[in-house]
Amino acid sequence: MDTTAMILSIIGAINWGLVSLFQFDLVAWVFGGQTAFLSRLVYGLVGLAGLWCITLLFRRGDSRDRETQRRTAT
Repeated sequence: MDTTAMILSIIGAINWGLVSLFQFDLVAWVFGGQTAFLSRLVYGLVGLAGLWCITLLFRRGDSRDRETQRRTAT
C-alpha cells in the first residue's frame, strides 16, 4: 500500500509541476478532460494517496524509536 501511495503521489506531483510550468494537465489529456470520469478517479486516488503518505511520516518516526529500543535492550 505504501508503494502504491508513493507512486500515485509522484504522479500527482509531476502533473502539478506540468500544470505550473506549462499549463498542461497530463491526467486530463490522457483521460479525456478534467471532468471525465477517469480523470476524476485519478485525481481522487492521488488525493487519497497523499493522505496515506502523511501516515508514513509518523510511522517512520515510530520505527526509529523501536530500533533504538531494540539496540538498548541487547
